[in-house]
Amino acid sequence: MAKKSSSRLPKRKGEYTYRGKSVDELKELSIEQFAELLPARERRTIRRGLPDGHKKVLDKFRAGKDSVRTHHRSMIIFPEMVGKQIAVYNGKEFVNVDVQPEMVGHRFGEFAQTRGRVSHGSAGVGATRSSKFVPLK
Repeated sequence: MAKKSSSRLPKRKGEYTYRGKSVDELKELSIEQFAELLPARERRTIRRGLPDGHKKVLDKFRAGKDSVRTHHRSMIIFPEMVGKQIAVYNGKEFVNVDVQPEMVGHRFGEFAQTRGRVSHGSAGVGATRSSKFVPLK
């Protein structure tokens, strides 16, 4: 029941860098060193220690799995996840997301929207005062 893969990021011209470091350089850093490059909210999350569920997902990636399914929408995307696929639960189904370098430092939930797009149709008969004078055929 997985949805189509979402990758709506723009094409880049050169090699992607995060805070002046390439993806390969980021992969060599420890989690604590990588945390120093992150914004304050993500840095604080890592310093306080990852929850057990987040550690399990990270261990699955480190074990060599190419695709992982998870409900942990608040997990931070680490450099070692780049190039892998993750299925993030949006409350109804799992949305497949291909992790790209631009996603490093963001959270899983940002790429699996929980609310669908609303497209309103035309008003039905009886919806407005003037519609009672519209012929049915």
